[in-house]
Amino acid sequence: MNPKLESGVLNGCGISMNDSEQARIIAEVMRGKPGVRVSEEPALINIDADRNLVFDMAEISEAMGTAFDVYQFQIEVTAYYGRLVVQDDQVILFANQEEAMKYYRG
Repeated sequence: MNPKLESGVLNGCGISMNDSEQARIIAEVMRGKPGVRVSEEPALINIDADRNLVFDMAEISEAMGTAFDVYQFQIEVTAYYGRLVVQDDQVILFANQEEAMKYYRG
């Protein structure tokens, strides 16, 4: 059994994307960031972290050499786990619900 699942709760956050040119660029932008893990399978790219993930569209756009917004990012994502916060210029995933709730309007 996966040790992370022994308690019945998976802590962390992450995304999966179908392998594509855009997904590879996003993975390269995220690779090497503190606490971020990037893994590649034959048809999928997974990016995950224990606490949070911040996908900055300006940083991704620069790496792509063209404008890339949160809507295009969401099209690339095939699955995610964690608490998703979408803003105008970034997508943030949180493992902890309380951290994510700071971004929601009541």
